[in-house]
Amino acid sequence: MNSQSGISYDNAAVASCPKHLLQFAVDQRYDDYTSVDHAVWRFIMRQNMFFLKEYAHKVYFQGLLNTGISFDRIPRIQEMNDILAKIGWGAVAVDGFIPPAAFMEFQAYRVLVIACDMRQIHHIEYTPAPDIVHEAAGHAPIIVDREYSEYLQRFGEVGAKAMSSKKDFELYQAIRHLSILKERPNADPKEVDEATKLVEHRQKTLGEPSEMALLSRLHWWTVEYGLIGTLENPKIYGAGLLSSIGESVSCLEPEVKKIPYSIDAMNTAFDITTRQPQLFVCRDFQHLKDVLEEFASKMAYQVGGLEGINKAIECQNVATCEYSSGLQVSGVFTEVITDENNSPIYLRTTGKTALAFRDKELEDHGVDYHKDGFGSPVGKWNQTPAAPELLTNDQLHALGIVEGRKGKIEFVSGVVVAGKVENILRRDGKLLLITFSSCSAKYCDRVLFDPTWGVYDMAAGERVSSVFNGAADKDAYNQVALIPKERTIKVPSDAKRKRLENLYAQVRKIRESKTGYERLGEIWETQQAEHPEDWLLSMEIFEILDTTDQQRELKNKIEKFLNEKKAKTKDLSTLISWGFRLVDYHKKPEYQAALQASPK
Repeated sequence: MNSQSGISYDNAAVASCPKHLLQFAVDQRYDDYTSVDHAVWRFIMRQNMFFLKEYAHKVYFQGLLNTGISFDRIPRIQEMNDILAKIGWGAVAVDGFIPPAAFMEFQAYRVLVIACDMRQIHHIEYTPAPDIVHEAAGHAPIIVDREYSEYLQRFGEVGAKAMSSKKDFELYQAIRHLSILKERPNADPKEVDEATKLVEHRQKTLGEPSEMALLSRLHWWTVEYGLIGTLENPKIYGAGLLSSIGESVSCLEPEVKKIPYSIDAMNTAFDITTRQPQLFVCRDFQHLKDVLEEFASKMAYQVGGLEGINKAIECQNVATCEYSSGLQVSGVFTEVITDENNSPIYLRTTGKTALAFRDKELEDHGVDYHKDGFGSPVGKWNQTPAAPELLTNDQLHALGIVEGRKGKIEFVSGVVVAGKVENILRRDGKLLLITFSSCSAKYCDRVLFDPTWGVYDMAAGERVSSVFNGAADKDAYNQVALIPKERTIKVPSDAKRKRLENLYAQVRKIRESKTGYERLGEIWETQQAEHPEDWLLSMEIFEILDTTDQQRELKNKIEKFLNEKKAKTKDLSTLISWGFRLVDYHKKPEYQAALQASPK
């Protein structure tokens, strides 16, 4: 355990995560969940079991049992970690939405990110903010399927490399802010309206969507809101649907358009705060992998070259250009010089830059050393047909490149580098860097490096083979993630609320101990007097009375109260109907069997 935060690192997948990711992990604070929170969880889970047994992908129920998720109470992250470890996964608790790149990278390490907030009772059907129902009961059960878990991990690997823009991050911040406001009790409608408009404005002015924006759409239409099977009879596997008892019912209705899944789904934007007007149906989990690889094949990290470098310049964020030698240059790219064939021949960063190989920073080539940026040619040399990175020391000597002597390299592009060779750096037999002193670098009339500027580190590499988001060695680069300053809402517990929580706790104790039924009438009268707006406690008491066949008069009174609530309040009509349906269903043998299999 990490004693500072109570975060468990004894799960292998979690322990393998780098520091820059683990800074997002928070303590679940399990004891902060109230008896109302547990009752809301119980209602949703039992409702899911009733409805989804027919409409969810077959692996979902097996997964619910395999991941050890209780139907009766909110799970502890540690319990989930113990179970997930058996399939090579782990979980960490976080505070609400985290930036997409971090979310994806966790997935690449086979770690589920679990927002540990619990939705409020007024959002029991659907919440715009990520919560523990969505993460634990939505995502976790499906990853028991090996093929799907491989897709999820691969999506994480691809997503962690995706180029994103400043505008992407601004949109993420606006969405996070809106989701927090919408989950706040008694939120100011004017503030919600302003936040909604800001999200809409940032979506409209995003410009050409980045790789990350397009990938986020593919993630949304599969991992979050995906359907699987045939267009006529699809099943649910997306976590957003599995965790939304409202939308899991409505999504299969004919008015929600069903579209065969393909790479074209990346052109359909989504709105996180409302129900989806259309959904995509994949044939099977292999279909998901095929589309992902089709997308990845066009990304900068696989394509590299001028297209990739331009994406790095456009993003105005830290990115990495990897030479064909394996040398990785991480920084904010500001310029690329091209030749008449539009091939990159020189690239430049501004500000803190670091050089790495295989995602590990090279000694003495960190941000302190390259604090003012880095510039270097790309391409073949005039003197030899071989790729520069493949030249042996003997071949370099034949070209006059010897440590301690003056040397000159003329590139095919016309760039000329001349100076005293101080050091030749290789890794895995490949030439990465040649360091010059008293060096000048020129292209036609342009001075690229002047001897008075100090030592010149020249990269060796025929081409830029890969370009990806972030630094190659994020921990060494000290790429501290932009951790959101705005925290998610914790509902304040005043004296009145505490009394309601106490009533819920008493009812739970009676249900679990199977004693004290005679106190239910008094508890219900107190709820009626002090908390007339609450309906879920009445439903729980009604369920106990129905199960035990006791106090028929009280049961009839509660039934009448719930039916009146149902008739008066449109929002509650469906929920209360579902509650009654559950009471009937829980007597059936298949429900009892599932309940017995569920951890307590």
